[in-house]
Amino acid sequence: MSTQSNTLYQNLKSRIDARAATVGVIGLGYVGLPLSMAVCGGGHAVIGFDVDVAKSEALNKGQSYIAGVASATLLNQVETGRFVATTEMSRISECHILIICVPTPLTKQREPDLRYIRQTAAVIASHMQAGTLVVLESTTYPGTTTEVMKPILASGGLSEDQFFVGFSPEREDPGNKDFNTRSIPKVVAGDGPLASDLVKSFYASVVEHVVVVSDPATAEAVKITENVFRAVNIALVNELKVIFDAMGIDVWEVIDAAKTKPFGFQAFYPGPGLGGHCIPIDPFYLTWKAREYDIHTRFIELAGEINTAMPRYVVSKLEAALGVRLGKPLAGAKILILGLAYKKNVMDMRESPTFKLMELLEKRGAVTAYHDPLIAEIAPTREHAEFTGRKSVALEADMIAAFDAVLLSTDHDGVDYALVASSAQLIVDTRNRFSGLEGSKAIIIKA
Repeated sequence: MSTQSNTLYQNLKSRIDARAATVGVIGLGYVGLPLSMAVCGGGHAVIGFDVDVAKSEALNKGQSYIAGVASATLLNQVETGRFVATTEMSRISECHILIICVPTPLTKQREPDLRYIRQTAAVIASHMQAGTLVVLESTTYPGTTTEVMKPILASGGLSEDQFFVGFSPEREDPGNKDFNTRSIPKVVAGDGPLASDLVKSFYASVVEHVVVVSDPATAEAVKITENVFRAVNIALVNELKVIFDAMGIDVWEVIDAAKTKPFGFQAFYPGPGLGGHCIPIDPFYLTWKAREYDIHTRFIELAGEINTAMPRYVVSKLEAALGVRLGKPLAGAKILILGLAYKKNVMDMRESPTFKLMELLEKRGAVTAYHDPLIAEIAPTREHAEFTGRKSVALEADMIAAFDAVLLSTDHDGVDYALVASSAQLIVDTRNRFSGLEGSKAIIIKA
């Protein structure tokens, strides 16, 4: 390591210790905004960067659009001068630490789409000063930080010994009231000993517990492993659901009994398909990278096939129930879907299986509507633009009764399930939320 690297390291370390470093957070969504508030809470000044002008304007007025960030908390940080949002990327030059929180989607061919990381790194390269620490938080395959991001950062005129890079995977769990950005242990890694110490020192000032690993690729692998674990286990219970249903066995009853064992079992629950920005996507980043080493990730891909098949399974159960119980075909049937978000009690609809359910049903000639107490209108999405602008219908007895069937996709707490059970003709329940309400008017089918 050069004398210049040591000097730049000492300068930034002193700033971190004195809470005199300006931190730039790029991407102010479900990860970036809560992280910004945690960084402010650690005593640092934050410049939040986003390409959405409306978002920046709302944030600078103290108006939060993320359920996990209270507007009062945001307003306090704005008024004290600790937080400001902007679309002016030239202000990157004011930052001593930059944290990248941008999307990492898949292409239609299920290959990593790193365009947002590449674009962000290129913008940073044009503006960052010597001695800057750049940390990637976006979930990606092992090697991205040093093989993709670092060379782009070096293309802006600074040599690789004039800046520092690291990786620290986001671990947000929207809707989880037991954990927040500050209380979730933070895995961190730097590219080399100086970067490692800087990343550790910075995050130790922001969160309660820091877990240091040897290098960025290991940290990237940690996040991928967490999400592969969840995807594979969800696929397992989804497959068990299909098997046990054929046997006349309730999979939810099986799981609830199995989890009474105090060791050797962790409960996962089936559903209508996977949603969110992590589990449906991240395992395939590892699948893609593994090909470079001539390794076929059979387990991961099989889990993906099972989880991807769940919406079709649910639709087949709904079609059978309509025909056998009501004597109606799926074509022309009116279906009310409960829940648009990908998980309960959040406003996030990214990769929600509800979209696939709506698509499959409408292709078969059904007429669909949705009710979601947290999502009044469908915003534009990359994959399902045809649903943009649809509005959540009111949940009233007469309205419910007018549908041939109700399909529960997401089990928000803010829904009157007793009203639905007493008003609907047929309910297809993918979340076991209507268990115990079987005495009501509706025919209830688990799927």
